[in-house]
Amino acid sequence: MKAVAVHPGKPDSVHLAELPMPSAADVPGGRGVLVKLLRVGVDGTDKEINAAEYGAAPEGYDFLVLGHESLGRVEAVGERVTGFSPGDYVVATVRRPGSSIYDVIGAQDMTTDDVYYERGISHLHGFLTDYYVDAEEYLVKVPPAFAEFGFLLEPLSVTEKALHQALEIQRRLKVWRPRRAAVMGAGNTGLLMTLVVRLRGLDVTTFARSLPPTLNSELVEALGARYVSLRARSLQDAAAEFGPFDYIYEASGSAAVAFESALTLAKNGVLALTSVTGAGRNLEVAADRINLDFVLGNKVMFGLANAHREDWEMGVRDMAHAEALYPGWLRRMLTHRVNGLENYREIFERLKDPRGAVKIFCEIAPL
Repeated sequence: MKAVAVHPGKPDSVHLAELPMPSAADVPGGRGVLVKLLRVGVDGTDKEINAAEYGAAPEGYDFLVLGHESLGRVEAVGERVTGFSPGDYVVATVRRPGSSIYDVIGAQDMTTDDVYYERGISHLHGFLTDYYVDAEEYLVKVPPAFAEFGFLLEPLSVTEKALHQALEIQRRLKVWRPRRAAVMGAGNTGLLMTLVVRLRGLDVTTFARSLPPTLNSELVEALGARYVSLRARSLQDAAAEFGPFDYIYEASGSAAVAFESALTLAKNGVLALTSVTGAGRNLEVAADRINLDFVLGNKVMFGLANAHREDWEMGVRDMAHAEALYPGWLRRMLTHRVNGLENYREIFERLKDPRGAVKIFCEIAPL
């Protein structure tokens, strides 16, 4: 079967590879689920792996199949599978267990291993192919009504984890009732975090570079949040009017924005960092002020990657909540469809020049 792959460490090596057809029997103990892939979302991670910034091939292969945002339909199940049946729509989680104590207890998103296993990213093939097989514990069922945008569950799970972890941290305060939130970045996860915190009733300001009107700004405002362009207004100026912020989700891709946003955090506030910044750039930051404010204001800054299964499940519930309160909003994110794996070059041309795109995805087979 066809697969879109790269040779990790070799820039711009994306190509069409061949994989053997999997079977539900490939997973031991009768726990296998064979899934036909329907839609796979792509993002900056896929672009960065193709640029050889990171990524690792599975053992025994010199290539890595890309794609970590999946939506598929169950084709066959092993004899001991109880939670899935042929015809079910499913999304596969991404991180798989390693050897640390966190991996052993099912919290592989918190692994301390230097080598980690992530489908489509590190040491495991991804989902830009025709079929895959996995154990049922790594699959999440998606209602048929959400199949069109079900692959958004992967980026949504990251935003769910960020807020979940912030709430877990703030249990130390006994009562923490955030009222104002800021989202740094209006890309895929920035938009989804805007949705998540609006669903919880917070006053939200989403910051981005582009001047409105854009589809991104329209999506933000459709949720009742405000959109602020950092080209038109400084972060500090906007924070003086709309902040300080009890909760900040940083997904701008800029370390400069990450540290500047720390200066806008309210007392007892939490800043979640998700941007992967690997350029090696040095910055001047207001270190004394940040340190003083965090010490005297009981503030928290933490980083995260990937998500726990419960965050994926919360994402499904929030999709239902979003469809009830903001019908059609998630569908509006799906701006650029590429038909068929054989058109993989179009995917990467779009990723290199994403102007006007909110979400790019490959339709592998009809829903």
